[in-house]
Amino acid sequence: MRTDQLDYDLPAHLIAQHPAARRDASRLMVLARADRVITHHRFGELPQLLRAGDLLILNDTRVLPARLLGQRARTGGRWEGLFLHTLADGSWELLCQTRGRLEVGETIVLDPGPLTLTLVGRHEGHWLARPDSSEHAVVLLERHGQIPLPPYIRKGHAENEDRERYQTVYARQEGSVAAPTAGLHFTPEIFTRLEESGIERAFVTLHVGVGTFQPIKVEEIEQHRMHREWGQLPAETVAAMQRCRARGGRIVAVGTTSVRVLETAARHASLQPWSGETDLFIYPPYSFQVIDGLLTNFHLPRSTLLLLVGALAGLDFLFQAYQVAIAQEYRFFSYGDAMLIV
Repeated sequence: MRTDQLDYDLPAHLIAQHPAARRDASRLMVLARADRVITHHRFGELPQLLRAGDLLILNDTRVLPARLLGQRARTGGRWEGLFLHTLADGSWELLCQTRGRLEVGETIVLDPGPLTLTLVGRHEGHWLARPDSSEHAVVLLERHGQIPLPPYIRKGHAENEDRERYQTVYARQEGSVAAPTAGLHFTPEIFTRLEESGIERAFVTLHVGVGTFQPIKVEEIEQHRMHREWGQLPAETVAAMQRCRARGGRIVAVGTTSVRVLETAARHASLQPWSGETDLFIYPPYSFQVIDGLLTNFHLPRSTLLLLVGALAGLDFLFQAYQVAIAQEYRFFSYGDAMLIV
């Protein structure tokens, strides 16, 4: 498959720059795969669009305020960084952007201070830095960092509301640099109505890495090297899935990140609790082992996320739906509207 088969033209005004006034006020396009029918709804209708006995699987990762701003102590020049994770020796792995060339031994003074980072080396193309504080990275990021919005939202510049809205209401496991955006539409009220309708939920964790924003750059899809992300499938979620299967319900993943955890775990002889890194690359044709449906947002051209959704819906049907969405002015990407594929 050629990468240019994943192109589509999207008017810039359809890239959502802010979330909907209410999380569950987003629009929801439903794709019925069996008869290739597309219908239009609001996210608040989700309890009526699923069946009693279905099980939603949600990613409970929490987005870190991983965007860092500061100055180079030596030159006074502006510096911007993105925290990726902490290594075993306590150093931070970072993406760095500044004018001129950074050097090992340089110090960065963060805004707001006081916190200084010393560059101590490189690792797989990223910078390693050591903070001048023994406090946990999560504590320091909460104090000094900003929410790392993707570049297509206000060129990455966060506002006060993004601290809450670029986070799911059920986020609890710190570790992502991007939100599992399909989950942004849920509210406590929606969960109450889902429970009243006999629809259960369970959780996995996948810490979303910066690779999620990287377009496929090779000409042939099969040559793409998938990024690695850490995930976990807990025992209680496996048990919930087994109960769902026993009662004839459907397993509906919320977001492509949840799919990656479930389908990675399914590589074993039988579905069991799992944790570790995954580089699973899902593209057509792919035989899904776990999920029966998917709730997702609208994704960027030439992205691995678009390929994963196309593997489930069928690329022809998916692109037909995208053209309908563009014609009816759905809102696209992280803060945009949602799609349910069943």
